[in-house]
Amino acid sequence: MQTRQLGQTDLTLTTVGLGTWAMGGPWQFGWGPQDDGEAVAAILTALDRGINWIDTAPVYGLGHSEELVGQALRQTKHKPYIATKCGLLWNEKREKVPHLKKESIRRECDASLQRLGVERIDLYQMHWPDPPADIEEAWEEMALLAAEGKVRYLGVCNYNVEQIERVRRIYPVSSLQPPYSMLRREVEKELLGYCARYDIGVVAYSPMQRGLLTGKFSRERLAALAPDDHRRRMPEFQEPAFSASLELVEGLTKIAQRNSRTVAQLAISWVLRRPEVTAAIVGARRPNQIMETVAAADWSLSKKDIAEIERLLAAREKKLARG
Repeated sequence: MQTRQLGQTDLTLTTVGLGTWAMGGPWQFGWGPQDDGEAVAAILTALDRGINWIDTAPVYGLGHSEELVGQALRQTKHKPYIATKCGLLWNEKREKVPHLKKESIRRECDASLQRLGVERIDLYQMHWPDPPADIEEAWEEMALLAAEGKVRYLGVCNYNVEQIERVRRIYPVSSLQPPYSMLRREVEKELLGYCARYDIGVVAYSPMQRGLLTGKFSRERLAALAPDDHRRRMPEFQEPAFSASLELVEGLTKIAQRNSRTVAQLAISWVLRRPEVTAAIVGARRPNQIMETVAAADWSLSKKDIAEIERLLAAREKKLARG
């Protein structure tokens, strides 16, 4: 499996990493019912297939995702890099609560270490720059955690250039975790170039856009989503965007098929076509899902395929602009 170095760190990551957001189970941004046994099996399958890093967060299932990663680590000889996050707490309604005070950051780190069952977190990331006024306070505490050896490297998620600049003055930013897919390309405007300039690794999340870019979504599947599946509320699952995406996937399917690949693999490979991107976080809830998508790590799209995808994306945008 292909690997790339994460910025200026000594972490060499497989270009596909396992994301555990959906494994956590019910909360404000859950994905409907989840079987813990299948989740652990998916983690173990990912490691057996060569993936060498796992991305998680305390808020995914309100601690449950990290607990599942910890369970899996106790059942395997593999020693993957572990990336987790801080800065999001939750209330009694299982809703996220942004919090970046230093005392909270330290408590979160200790709780994550306990749930994961590890002595040190390889990549500790601020989940959101919210509240904006507190990001320096949180980052200073994260730097102390690094100095104490509780974490190895620090990263940020969902940050813009100005926010990275604010914390970079305090302590090195090893990575940025932004949303990036064919349907979310904002990162191309400024952030990718900025990260390349300062040798900041980029680990892209949601390359398959919450399942839309897998070739397995339909109106029937959308209607059948669990009532608490957060995707029901997301803009990309509303009209007219949803129908435009289904039409896009029809075109993507033809490109994937002529390469003897799947649409999911195509979507991941498309994100990895950019040299600024270190790796893509690929979510899975069952072993068969990661068995499919891990193959994207060894596929480089041709210039012809990339150009054809651009034409399909331009046609989608034009159609949506017309309303």
